[in-house]
Amino acid sequence: MPPPFERHVFVCTNRRPDGNPKGCCATKGGEEVRAAFKAELDKRGLKRTMRANAAGCVDTCAFGVSVVVYPEGTWYGGVKVEDVPTIVEEHLVQGRPVERLLMPFNKKAER
Repeated sequence: MPPPFERHVFVCTNRRPDGNPKGCCATKGGEEVRAAFKAELDKRGLKRTMRANAAGCVDTCAFGVSVVVYPEGTWYGGVKVEDVPTIVEEHLVQGRPVERLLMPFNKKAER
């Protein structure tokens, strides 16, 4: 059995039908974001303690590529490949959520 992870990152890679008003994380770059998380964790030697996985629909595609970090339950929206190193450093390593990427409901809950 693998060891428990300090943090677990779920990246939505769900694909909705073309024309869906919410869009979908897959066409907004979800698969690329997931690959970037995996590469960044590997590059920093963190893949034994932190994990990045693809997730099915988390029903927040309207916010752009959705990422959820556990155990905190922190939700990020509109995540792009270039945001990944910042999330890894600031949140996963230093424990500080990246405010500019938090989903609106997450911001309200933390006040």
